[in-house]
Amino acid sequence: MARAKAAKVKFDPTPNPNAGKFTVGRTLVEGRHGLTFDTAEAASANPVAAALLALEGVRSVFMVADFVTVTKDAGASWADLAPLAQQAIRAAL
Repeated sequence: MARAKAAKVKFDPTPNPNAGKFTVGRTLVEGRHGLTFDTAEAASANPVAAALLALEGVRSVFMVADFVTVTKDAGASWADLAPLAQQAIRAAL
């Protein structure tokens, strides 16, 4: 059985230095309304949000259409966190 092709996850900074946008090449949330998660309990039914909230330094996750916005703690660095978040998203998909 062939493995599914790994999802491409692109990171883009936002005007808010504590928020980063991760664009995924597939639909994560249907419709026009997004989903927000700020606790592991709230994210327990969503593999992508749960994986991101498990990362040290992640405060919240907002998902809509084909992207995820991650809000990090002020002390966390995107240089460290972005690759981990990309890996977590790919693994959860």
